[in-house]
Amino acid sequence: MFEPIVEYLRLARVKSGVRRYFNSIVYNTIMMEVVLDTNVFISALRSKRGASFKLLSLIDNGNFRLNISVPLFIEYESVAKREGKKLGISDRAINDILNYLLLVSRKREIFFLWRPILKDPKDDLVLEVAVESNSEFIISYNKKDFKGSDTFGIEVLTPKEFMLLRGLMS
Repeated sequence: MFEPIVEYLRLARVKSGVRRYFNSIVYNTIMMEVVLDTNVFISALRSKRGASFKLLSLIDNGNFRLNISVPLFIEYESVAKREGKKLGISDRAINDILNYLLLVSRKREIFFLWRPILKDPKDDLVLEVAVESNSEFIISYNKKDFKGSDTFGIEVLTPKEFMLLRGLMS
């Protein structure tokens, strides 16, 4: 009964976001799927004034949904604990932040490895989650490292570019 409407809404999808058109009314109905590169997470730990911190503070506001896999989470944990020691952040605080990320993220199981696509195997971890979750964006400061992600229809943006696109920052 609702299949034509669902198909129409699916076809009306605008690449940049969550707009759905039906009877000339714009609905924001679909949560945008994203994957964060580890450098964005670490940058948020380093400074509360940057775009990365603001982005992480908006994770559960309904504008986008973070996707994560076990290998990517282990990468976050490893780098965060190593960098946390340098920044004077306790392991307990890092664990609390990581637990929160797990709570608000969609956990993805990777059944098909797309390796090697990128130069760095750790970047392939991020790309695999993005492909599996059908994410539109990878958010990273190292955009050049993800050359080839456009093959999968995935755009790479910095945190600031993403937030400007979503209207979360002026």
